[in-house]
Amino acid sequence: MSETTPEKRAHRVRTIDTHAHWYPAEWLKLYEKDGAKEGATLERDGKRYTIRTDKIVNGFDEEFVGLDLRLAGMDRQSVDVHALSLTAPMVYWASPAFGLALSQAYNDAASAAHLKHPDRFVGLAMVPMQDSALAVREMERAAKLPGMRGLYVATNVNGADLDEKRFWDVYAKAEELGWTMFLHPLDTVGRERTTRYYLKNLIGNPYDTGVAVAHLIFGGVLDAFPKLDVNLPHAGGTFPGLVGRWDHGTKVRPELKHMKQLPSAYLRRFTYDTIGHDDQINLNLARQVGADRIVLGSDYCFDMGLTDPIGTVERLTALSDAERDLILGTTAAKLLRL
Repeated sequence: MSETTPEKRAHRVRTIDTHAHWYPAEWLKLYEKDGAKEGATLERDGKRYTIRTDKIVNGFDEEFVGLDLRLAGMDRQSVDVHALSLTAPMVYWASPAFGLALSQAYNDAASAAHLKHPDRFVGLAMVPMQDSALAVREMERAAKLPGMRGLYVATNVNGADLDEKRFWDVYAKAEELGWTMFLHPLDTVGRERTTRYYLKNLIGNPYDTGVAVAHLIFGGVLDAFPKLDVNLPHAGGTFPGLVGRWDHGTKVRPELKHMKQLPSAYLRRFTYDTIGHDDQINLNLARQVGADRIVLGSDYCFDMGLTDPIGTVERLTALSDAERDLILGTTAAKLLRL
């Protein structure tokens, strides 16, 4: 990884962070008030929060909640726009009715943030994927809210993989709305073997993304929905690095004889964010999938995220200015219809 950062250019495009997490105060209030009935808790220790469900625990501070603190952070990072997304525990752990209520609270808050700061925030809709009919209904409602520009979905839904037919109505609705589906790991694979050393994140997150991609490709989701755009976090997880192995398996394994083309043919069906944590990895990704398929991401503002997301792109001096502009904002503007 580069140790020096070249002098930053004046940005010719709006810089758009597509991987920026937010816990609205209204959502936290509802979670705390009614979540206890379903085994969920919210703990406060000064300015720190700890959110718990049966399987998922997440910690965060006030910068994940207050918009003024977020705007100051965005200005510090030279980021113009955040596409706001909920993160763990999302809403799938809840009963369908409460999952819907939590989704509505988040989507309403994201829309309100957009209306208050229309040039700085847009929202990625949360829906209760544990009940596809309710999810589609909430997508239809949320699509009418100002500032909602995409769909946020975990890499699995309570252990169910994304090729299950019960989710296909959601994909059809996303395709109809022109919404990109942004994926994010949740309750990751290999739980029993990733408890130490923070491996649930270091390994679990990129591998769960890879498992989700495999189901979307091998399970025929991308073939069934040819206009569905899917964004992958963390530089695509394991998918770009394993695609050659997947191609080989597709040629030789009877389990994959249904495939009409190789997995590598789907590389450009996805977009990828810049959270690769290594300049060479990010550069290799740009050469593998094309700079036009990569968008800025930071994981704002977790410790596993990028403190200087713009610098992460600007250090890729082997790319042209035009290619870096694509990554900094031009491609994201198309995905989010800005």
